[in-house]
Amino acid sequence: MHAVVVTEPGDVDALNWAEVPDPTPGEGEVVIDVAASAVNRADLLQRQGFYPPPPGASDIIGLECSGRVAAVGAGVSDWSVGDEVCALLAGGGYAEQVAVPAGQCMPIPAGVDLVTAAALPEVACTVWSNVVQLARLSAGESFLVHGGSSGIGTMAIQVAKALGAGPVLCTVGSSEKAAACRELGADVAINYRDEDFSERARVATDGRGVDVILDIIGAKYLAANLSALAPDGRLAIIGMQGGSKAELDLGLLLRTRGVISATTLRGRPAKQKADVCRAVVESLWPLVADGQVRPVVHTSFPMDEVAQAHRLVEDSTHIGKVLLVRP
Repeated sequence: MHAVVVTEPGDVDALNWAEVPDPTPGEGEVVIDVAASAVNRADLLQRQGFYPPPPGASDIIGLECSGRVAAVGAGVSDWSVGDEVCALLAGGGYAEQVAVPAGQCMPIPAGVDLVTAAALPEVACTVWSNVVQLARLSAGESFLVHGGSSGIGTMAIQVAKALGAGPVLCTVGSSEKAAACRELGADVAINYRDEDFSERARVATDGRGVDVILDIIGAKYLAANLSALAPDGRLAIIGMQGGSKAELDLGLLLRTRGVISATTLRGRPAKQKADVCRAVVESLWPLVADGQVRPVVHTSFPMDEVAQAHRLVEDSTHIGKVLLVRP
């Protein structure tokens, strides 16, 4: 088969479409004929040599895909050859085929085509596991997501609205992105280039603060996030775009009874990821099927033109997901 390989860590020129050995399914695994994958910011870090795959995972980039089951390993009973699926991966998505634990495969939600479904696994599982399972966002609570126009952000806004949260706030970097987020359901879109999001969040919540914050920035936003947090608020950190080390005011956290969680999805044990996938299928897919939540795709590229896709994501001019379609 063919796959995107990294000759040596570096710029997009390091990405090459080349022949590699075909995968075979191990016990409890299936092999998927990939229809499409999607570009995540973690992929850029892996290409640069900063985010290696977890032990035992494919060293081919790609954290999600959609396609058809091509082979089934021993012990797999839930899937058959020919089934259309989308899947959460630890690696291997930028390829014509990929082997994945069967529990990390999900059926294509009703109303979503096979290629577009590649935009769903990573954002759906990340948002559901952090916002719903860990932070326990519920109807009537306020919610803030940073990077509202990103794949994570566009999913989080819609999920929060579908759950009855409000007001739903997000941060963005342009008026165009603010308009896109409001169209998805955001009540308040804060341009972080011009405004203090912490102050604006308190105004939007009548001074109370935000109940749940989903943060992709990390250290740079820690103090402001805690300042924006409501009593008994929950801060879920899922990224470190703004660094990994910051000073934490424990006194403030104690006074507000705040909770901070920090997780990544890729390195979790397979059973945990399977549990998340199961919850997504049971609780989030119905919201997709009835149109309350939809995948947001900015554009797509043939997989062998992956360099262009990485440049687009690096420039951060996109809204939603950027797909890679098998040539």
